[in-house]
Amino acid sequence: MHPTPRSTPYFPPADAGLTVVHCDALLLVVDKPAGLLTVPGRGDDKADCLSARVQAVYPDALIVHRLDMATSGLVVFGRGIDAQRRLSRVFEHRHVSKRYVAVVAGAVLDDAGEIDLPLMADWPNRPRQKVDAIQGKPALTRFTVLARGPDFTRVALEPVTGRTHQLRAHLQAIGHPILGDALYAGEAAARAPRLLLHAEALTLPHPDDGRPMVFDSPAPF
Repeated sequence: MHPTPRSTPYFPPADAGLTVVHCDALLLVVDKPAGLLTVPGRGDDKADCLSARVQAVYPDALIVHRLDMATSGLVVFGRGIDAQRRLSRVFEHRHVSKRYVAVVAGAVLDDAGEIDLPLMADWPNRPRQKVDAIQGKPALTRFTVLARGPDFTRVALEPVTGRTHQLRAHLQAIGHPILGDALYAGEAAARAPRLLLHAEALTLPHPDDGRPMVFDSPAPF
C-alpha cells in the first residue's frame, strides 16, 4: 500500500525567490519547482507552498489551477478575484492549451498517439489513480515522441482532459511510467532524483481582452 498525503514527509525546496515568467495587472505566471506544493496541504508542516510564496510578493495573486507537488512548470495566478474567476472559466471550458514534457521508461514504439483510458481514485492506495472502464471518468492524453534512448523515451504530452495524476497514471498504464515517479513507476522511480515531468508551455486568452498569450518554460532535465 502506498502512503497517503498525511503520512508522506514534506521537504520543500529552499525558497530561492520566484521564477516569474509573466506579470501584468491581471495575470501572473510562475514556474513552480519540483517538490513544492501548489497550495497548502493538511497540517502546519505543509504551509510552505507556491501560492504562499507568490502572495508574499504579490498579495492580490490568487491560484487558478494546480500542479502535482512532484511536477515542475508553469502555474497561472489571477491578480484579484475577478481575474481569477475569468481565468478559472477559461480552464473549466478547456480554452487552454497545455504541453508537458516527460522522460519515460522503455522505448515508446509509436511516434505519436493517444491514451484514452478512464480513470478513478484507487481508494485503498490513495492518492493513486487507476484505470477503470466501468466507474472511471473519461481521460484523454495525446503524446508525441521527441527522442529515444537505449531504455527511455522523451515525450511531449497534451492532457485533453484534466484528471488527477492523469499523465502519470496513463503512462504507467501503457507500460511506460515516468522516471522518478514514486507513486507509479515501481523500480523506475529510482532512475531519476525527481519526477521527470514538467509543464513547459501554456496558451490561454488574456483575462482583460482575450488576446492569446503564450508562455514557455524549458524543462530543467
